[in-house]
Amino acid sequence: MLQAARTLGIHIHTYSELEDVDGFVGNFKVKIKKKARYVTKDCNGCGACVEPCPAFGYNEFNEGMDSRKAIYIAFTQAVPSMAQIDMAKCIKCGLCKSVCEVNAIDFDQEDEIIDLDVGSIIVATGWDEYEPETGYLGYNLYPNVITQMKLERILAPNGPTMGHLVRPSDGKSPKRILFVQCVGSRDLNRNRYCSSGVCCMITIKNSKLIKQHDPETDITVAYMDMRAAGKDYEEYYTASRKEGIRYIRTNISKINEDPESHDLKIIMQNTLRDTLGLKELEFDLVILSAALLPARGVEKIQRLLKLETSQDGFFKEFHSRLNPIDTKIPGIVLAGVAQGPKSIAESIVQGRAAASSLSRLLCKDKYRIMLIRATVDKEKCASCGLCVFNCSYNAISLENDGAEVNEILCRGCGTCLANCPSEAITLRYYRETQYEKQIDAILEEI
Repeated sequence: MLQAARTLGIHIHTYSELEDVDGFVGNFKVKIKKKARYVTKDCNGCGACVEPCPAFGYNEFNEGMDSRKAIYIAFTQAVPSMAQIDMAKCIKCGLCKSVCEVNAIDFDQEDEIIDLDVGSIIVATGWDEYEPETGYLGYNLYPNVITQMKLERILAPNGPTMGHLVRPSDGKSPKRILFVQCVGSRDLNRNRYCSSGVCCMITIKNSKLIKQHDPETDITVAYMDMRAAGKDYEEYYTASRKEGIRYIRTNISKINEDPESHDLKIIMQNTLRDTLGLKELEFDLVILSAALLPARGVEKIQRLLKLETSQDGFFKEFHSRLNPIDTKIPGIVLAGVAQGPKSIAESIVQGRAAASSLSRLLCKDKYRIMLIRATVDKEKCASCGLCVFNCSYNAISLENDGAEVNEILCRGCGTCLANCPSEAITLRYYRETQYEKQIDAILEEI
């Protein structure tokens, strides 16, 4: 991120969101809302304003496991490294403004709309972790049941515990840890899809990391299937087993807590080896490996860009096998987990492919299209709107004098022609009169 910020020609709009998109390939008109930080660009990120602030809020970067001030720098490596004010928590005491040596605090700052002309768009929205409902497997009910994202922040050197693995309930170091796989995924009642083995590899990585910190820690992984389908992934999985990490093929349906010790009691059975039935085991800490979900707010991006989503909620590509990069809209491509769950390596590959695809497109002076497009006979058009409703590419709009086809967005699929009750739409080069004459010629020979 820091390297991108220093690269000429790359303009990063942080703390911003997409407001509107219009136009077509090579000529998109984009509006971006830059949210008010209540801190001007003169801020040098010194942090002097943070210490005197008396107001606190939850630290989103650390998954709410610690607090931060109402004026804060998002995280240590934030780009740009400047403060921002959470007005929902700010009490407007003015202490931050009084200590700022560069006079960068501006309580009257408002959101700003930025207009951009761009030739193409890459959708790389990332993902969010599935958050189990309260009580499911003890989540949000027992303090020592956490998700992988919270574990990641606990293990991070800049996390709430400075990288020391401790139990949320009492701050003690856990000696018996259970990882529960496929939480919220491969589940008919939640998310049916698998997160492409990402959860499995995160579990292996974090379990090995915990073992490096404390080799005496007893780690168990409760899994349905360990999906280590990648280069050297199986070897990585095998190495974790050699380090003493125990894998049990089982389903976890319920977790109970000892109210005094906050230890967690789980009843399970190794379906591959145990023939004696269920066993009750105790653990100090339980980590839920939750599913990867489409990022929050993708519904707005979907509406603005007029894209489709697949059954799992991720953005739909033009063709799942032959063209997983492009969308149905020329000039708009997908990268990373915006298209579906992926590992870091797969996301990098698709990001490079997206950049390559658009660079080939934009380096040309002209954008060539096939002339097989729908045309509308305005005299026949009844303005019923069926063509607009059925068009998969949002290429048809209803004007005062009838339907209008955008020839750049149109792909010539013929869906509108088949649904038009007035027979006002024809497909260029594929008119019905042509087929009728061909049929007549065939029948004459017979």
